[in-house]
Amino acid sequence: MRVFATVMISAFALLTACSQASPPPGGAANDVSAESEAPAAAPPVLTPTQKKAMLAELPIAYQSADLDNGQAKFAICKTCHNVTQGGGNMTGPNLWGVFGRKAGSEAGFAYSDGMKALGSTWDADKIDKWIANPRAVVSATKMTYIGMENPKDRIDLIAYLKTVTSAPPTS
Repeated sequence: MRVFATVMISAFALLTACSQASPPPGGAANDVSAESEAPAAAPPVLTPTQKKAMLAELPIAYQSADLDNGQAKFAICKTCHNVTQGGGNMTGPNLWGVFGRKAGSEAGFAYSDGMKALGSTWDADKIDKWIANPRAVVSATKMTYIGMENPKDRIDLIAYLKTVTSAPPTS
């Protein structure tokens, strides 16, 4: 019974963590104004062949990931992050195009100074370290998420992110 209560309290804390982030100075949201924002594109529907091609761009450990588990783990993330091309920022930055993007560079998002100074470019390994323990990467991050301990869950989540935040292959 005590384990169940601990799990429920942890789940509640994770799901509400993003709403506890403090707003940036001078505004209550990190989103670009709705008037200047282009309409968001519908998420692509990928074929199994396209998914396989996208996963092949990742290190070998991610290529056999469980995308359904990754999608389930992303439920925690989607309370704060959008993954739609052209979509706005939420409490956290839009993750469309995150692979290959410089950390702290999503337009219209008010990043912490530590994130802006990180100087990294996001790839699977850097995202893995980030979601394992954000504060170990940027101690003064605004992100209130405490991290995901299970390495297999992180692999699955990162592989899923690749398929929903990147343009599908054209062939």
